[in-house]
Amino acid sequence: MAFSQRLDMRQSQQLVMTPQLQQAIKMLQMSNLELRDFISEELERNPLLESAPAASGDAPSGADARPADTPAEGEGAPEGAGDAPLESVLADDRLSRASDTFDAGGENLYADEAQADRIADRMAAQTADGPSLDGPGGAEAIEAGAWASVGAGGSSRFDDDEFSLEARLTKETTLREALLAQLGAAKCDTPTRLVAADLVEHVEPAGYLRVEMEEVAQRLGAPLQVVEDAAELIRTFEPTGVGARDLQECLRLQLQERDRYDPAMAALLDNLPLMAKREFDKLKRICRVDADDLLQMLQEIQALDPKPGARYETELAATVIPDVFVYENRVGGWNVELNTDTLPRLVVNNGYAAEVLKDASGKNRADTVKEFLSERQQSANWLIKSIEQRARTILRVSSEIVRQQDGFFAYGVSGLRPLNLKRVADAIDMHESTVSRVTSNKFISTPRGVFELKYFFTPAIAATDGGEAYSAEAIRHRIKALIDKETAGAVLSDDRIVAILRESGVDIARRTVTKYREALGIPSSIQRRKQLAVLSVS
Repeated sequence: MAFSQRLDMRQSQQLVMTPQLQQAIKMLQMSNLELRDFISEELERNPLLESAPAASGDAPSGADARPADTPAEGEGAPEGAGDAPLESVLADDRLSRASDTFDAGGENLYADEAQADRIADRMAAQTADGPSLDGPGGAEAIEAGAWASVGAGGSSRFDDDEFSLEARLTKETTLREALLAQLGAAKCDTPTRLVAADLVEHVEPAGYLRVEMEEVAQRLGAPLQVVEDAAELIRTFEPTGVGARDLQECLRLQLQERDRYDPAMAALLDNLPLMAKREFDKLKRICRVDADDLLQMLQEIQALDPKPGARYETELAATVIPDVFVYENRVGGWNVELNTDTLPRLVVNNGYAAEVLKDASGKNRADTVKEFLSERQQSANWLIKSIEQRARTILRVSSEIVRQQDGFFAYGVSGLRPLNLKRVADAIDMHESTVSRVTSNKFISTPRGVFELKYFFTPAIAATDGGEAYSAEAIRHRIKALIDKETAGAVLSDDRIVAILRESGVDIARRTVTKYREALGIPSSIQRRKQLAVLSVS
């Protein structure tokens, strides 16, 4: 068989993901905070892209807003540098806005002129135009006028920034800084202080010190007793419980400070796993107390702080900003609106492009600049269109979700219906992947609270009579409501819950009830019965 080379031409179709299309898809699944950071990067990268705040009284209506500098239909954009007359450039008055970009005022532009020199100049001017030093009250008037605004305590105006609370706030103290500050004030010898400073670096954010003392002693070349003394010194610091090796020791330190660490409490701390399992009968025998005393001890344990170092954590939870608002209209329906505050408003500065192109000298340089500006202009226009398309897509998907789940807005969780991505995608003629991207990290504000869009997609649980299926979220809500109504003499087992749900028309298995109960963090019927028995005694 002979081998030979030849050329073939074949025609085929394939989907090519351009960088612009990839950018649009990426923006579709961004949250409003991620989109804001992405826009900030694009503003730094593209000189033709500018952020235009919405004018008061003329806010853009979501996706229908058009950039101010974008020509309307039928209007032409400037094609060259000659199309932008000098009068229009000067009328823009950009130089008058240049001072807004400086970090300091004009009085700080000349470093060689000191503050004292400026005060002396003002004093000289006041001496020439105002009262004389020889006149009555002249010196006092000049001194009051010259030094009224000098220094933090010289101003008599309390609306200045120097008196604002925000200007006086400092950064939050970390756990490490708090422990080192207490270590500096502690009375101990130098070796113990040095070892304790090293141990502070190993304290966990929750406040525990789980490092092995032998390893520290070997690494620092210090006696083991010195290392243990340093660890014991840290356990005397605030907050109480910091430096503990485990939860039991952390709780013991706090109980000792409250003078509540007795033999019964010590026995309870030695059997914390039994308390977690709610084995109250065994705990009463081990601690040798009755039900009332055990209940009081459990309440004291619950009042303690299992993570004493967590109070120094400076991370703040990000505030959820809804992307969509839903409110009831006058006819009993629901209106869906975009949160325009989260929609960035961008414009393309074509005038700046014309200026740069006009200043370009030489044919080669002009061609290079024109090519660069054309690419940046296309990128900016595509970004603006992608943002508008993203807003329209979010509004369409949210409107369909509200239409499908109108029972939730009217009756609460019990009114949720089974819903999946395909059902929404088919209703609005979109692909399921698009709906999935839109509902990721997007939140909707409703009269019943703020929810993520994915919250409304729940699996279906069949009905016993073959009717309309039930939402899994609604079933979980019903299970929790049944358990919340339990009493000490009537605790529902999983089998009994299954029977109750089936009597109401829900075809559900026992393992499904168990899975939902565990997902809700609800203990088993045996543990709930023991807990209710102790509470009933009190």
